[in-house]
Amino acid sequence: MKYGGKRMAESFRTVRKNTIILAEDIPAEQYGFRPAPDVRTIREQLAHIAVSTRWQLDAHRERMAALDFAGFAVRIAQTTADEKVLQTKDDILASLREDGEKFASFLEAADDQLLQEDVSFPPPVQPATQTRFEMLLGAKEHEMHHRGQLMLVQRILGIVPHLTRQRAAVRAAAAGGRP
Repeated sequence: MKYGGKRMAESFRTVRKNTIILAEDIPAEQYGFRPAPDVRTIREQLAHIAVSTRWQLDAHRERMAALDFAGFAVRIAQTTADEKVLQTKDDILASLREDGEKFASFLEAADDQLLQEDVSFPPPVQPATQTRFEMLLGAKEHEMHHRGQLMLVQRILGIVPHLTRQRAAVRAAAAGGRP
């Protein structure tokens, strides 16, 4: 497999690095900001991102061949409890780093055989099976989705996201320092 565990790990580490920079850029006193009713606060969203790979690690380390609603509900309940433990910016940053590296290390060690294994899901879930590769790649997609939401929240707070700042610096350099 050309895009295997090592490349997935490298890509995930890049995504997590960018999430950590975003989390560092937002002042701790803004972590309670809720951009709209029924939407997670910044703290809740970052805590969700920080621990969201834990259930994947469990499922794939155990090489579960099938996920059912009852088992998934237990994992989601545990993830929700884990999120609530992360109350401060420092707690969240530590979890982003530690959980991110645990997940990336698992990906790095994943061989083609593991990545090609199918995992089945009960009806009405479609598709009824996914490879572990697809599921593990989904963790990165999930994080990028939520980080995109947080980048909009940064804008609401008057913070220019770091990736936007970097792109502006590259453009300015290419234009000979002219904005």
